[in-house]
Amino acid sequence: MKYLTEFRDGEIAQRIATEIRQVTTQPWAIMEVCGGQTHSIMRNGIDQLLPPEIELIHGPGCPVCVTPLEVIDKALAIAATPGVIFCSFGDMLRVPGSDRDLFRVKSEGGDVRVVYSPLDAVSLARQHPNRQVVFFGIGFETTAPANAMAVHVAKREKLRNFSMLVSHVLVPPAIDAIMRSPVNRVQAFLAAGHVCSVMGFWQYPMLASTHQVPIVITGFEPLDVLEGIRRTIAQLERGQHTVENAYARVVTFDGNRPAQELLEQVFTVSDRAWRGIGIIPNSGWRLSEAYRDHDAEYRFDVTGIHTQESALCRSGDVLQGTIKPTSCSAFGAQCTPRTPLGATMVSSEGACAAYFNYGRTVQLQRAGSAR
Repeated sequence: MKYLTEFRDGEIAQRIATEIRQVTTQPWAIMEVCGGQTHSIMRNGIDQLLPPEIELIHGPGCPVCVTPLEVIDKALAIAATPGVIFCSFGDMLRVPGSDRDLFRVKSEGGDVRVVYSPLDAVSLARQHPNRQVVFFGIGFETTAPANAMAVHVAKREKLRNFSMLVSHVLVPPAIDAIMRSPVNRVQAFLAAGHVCSVMGFWQYPMLASTHQVPIVITGFEPLDVLEGIRRTIAQLERGQHTVENAYARVVTFDGNRPAQELLEQVFTVSDRAWRGIGIIPNSGWRLSEAYRDHDAEYRFDVTGIHTQESALCRSGDVLQGTIKPTSCSAFGAQCTPRTPLGATMVSSEGACAAYFNYGRTVQLQRAGSAR
């Protein structure tokens, strides 16, 4: 536990928070890109340690949350196909599609299985040569190398019964799209350390320069996040806009080059739709032509599925950082973890789930009754 507890020291956290309060002279809006950082902020009350001038805007960095509704519906259609073993990580099973989720498909007789690695799905394909095995490959750059390796192994072993439904998205184009939005309020970013551990941060200096914003790469423990905020505020107050690596114990400038080479081989960059946001050019990966035979979207002919988002759910506004979860009228009422309207309430990294699970609804109710 040493390497966790040393980044959870309450006295050090208070000292960093004091430093932040001392240097803050005006309002600043900072976006933490990753949903894991959002949950760390809510769970540890980091936002409540900060001066009121600092607003933390929760970004779209939850891979489950930004997976488009139409991709969920494609997964549901494939999972319900006779003879298919549909494999997914557990956090996707309760994400609602247009009229059901993967749990419902399973209850109706679909062979839906939770796996802990995409290579587990490859093993199932070996064990069941007469059945089609499909893995639901979603995520940011963090999970992409393992997914790429699974497809690479399946191709090498000529496992024609293995395919992957791919919905990978990339962080730098999303940052660029946020900064170009006409409703953007973000003045700085806390970048996701686990993404940068794979990809490095060689792509970020151009973003910082183009949009005149500080970008600080940080981790997920309380002191990681607070130190990232401290460095970000210091830059904002000085009028600087550079990239800083506050997660040097994990992240290097170049990242994991062998992993990047595998990604370039298996995937090709494409336009990608983000749930609640829309299409961001060159913001995703799909399987390259050499691996097209393992693309479930084409194997099962679900390319024509199109969907309509719920009018009641404002997860898109939450993902863009234009509202807090509690500003949605459905939050805590029609939409709860047991009855979710959108992925932001289901996912373990979703902002709505963070607000619900860490008592922010209780605080709001108390504040209302006090009035």
